[in-house]
Amino acid sequence: MRLAPDMAWAILFAAGILEIGWAIGLKYTEGFTRLVPSVLTLVSMVASVILLGLALKTLPVGTAYAVWTGIGTVGTAILGIVLFGEPATALRLACIALIVAGIVGLKVAA
Repeated sequence: MRLAPDMAWAILFAAGILEIGWAIGLKYTEGFTRLVPSVLTLVSMVASVILLGLALKTLPVGTAYAVWTGIGTVGTAILGIVLFGEPATALRLACIALIVAGIVGLKVAA
């Protein structure tokens, strides 16, 4: 069953948020040696891919995958700056802005 386009985009956004969760979660698993962070990370991974699959019932695969990874990339980069003190140089922030522009462009073009 095909989803309404707005619902597919909402599901894709949720999948992207879960991708951020598992990417950041990997840092806290300490190589999957900590039980709770490892379980939460694995659940986020599975849920993210399932939601991506649901969104793909309606959205083009190239667009959906690029948006999904873009959301994950931007969110993970920003949280890396906030949570782990990674550098927030002008060039890095400009590159993040370019990824956001690409995500918006793909959404508009879909």
